[in-house]
Parts: sequence; structure tokens; C-alpha cells
Amino acid sequence: MRIMGLDVGTKTVGIAISDSLGWTAQGIETIKIDEAVGSFGMKRVKQLTEEYDVTEFVVGYPKNMNNTIGPRGEASEQYAEKLREKFGLPVVLWDERLTTMAAERVLIEADVSRKKRKSVIDKMAAVMILQGYLDSQKN
Repeated sequence: MRIMGLDVGTKTVGIAISDSLGWTAQGIETIKIDEAVGSFGMKRVKQLTEEYDVTEFVVGYPKNMNNTIGPRGEASEQYAEKLREKFGLPVVLWDERLTTMAAERVLIEADVSRKKRKSVIDKMAAVMILQGYLDSQKN
């Protein structure tokens, strides 16, 4: 039983997966999507869901700093609904404010090149989203 964390952007979805005990999150990959044409990467999400025996999804929920929901938050709500419809599994929307900035800071501190950061930032943000959720479940 594993949990999948997703950081949904306009062009990519970062994917992280929990270990079988639900203690740690590891980045798996970044899926290319195109919201404009209705391509949401569900085929690849399905493959990963089956491969890792996923039983729950955690989708990053980008709220504004004043706690309102903007266009990206609405896009995450829609993506979460697509997951519910396609897989029939629980989907949690997890407040992801500042996770992308935190992921960027970690990668800069690790001296990862700008080009490399661009390719792994969404996956790293998915790890931070999922790890935050996992940590909250322990308490």
C-alpha cells in the first residue's frame, strides 16, 4: 500500500511515491502534460499506480497566501477529480504553498545546475508535498 504525491503544473506533473510503510517520499519522475489539449498524463499515472500498488493520491493544492483559491488551485481540484473518476481511490488536496520555492532552494544549496534544476523541480516539489502529508499522518 503506497501513496502517490503529485505536483500538477501547466506542462508537467511531478510524481513521488511513499515507501510501503508510509514514512518517506521518493521522487519517481516528471510527466509531460498539455492542459490546453486535454492531455493530463493519466495513462502514465495508471501504469505507476499499478506498478507501485497505489491506494491513495495526494495532490498539491496551491493556495494563495491569503488562503484563497486561484486558477492553479482550481486546476489542481480538476486534476484531483479526474483521479477520483479514473481510479476510484481517495484523493487528498494538500496545501503546497511555498513547496516549489523550497524545492528550488534545496536544489540551489545542493549546487544543482540551473538546467538540471528545471528538469527535477516538479518531482522535488511532489516529494515535499507527499512528505508533508506523510509527516502529518504520524501525529
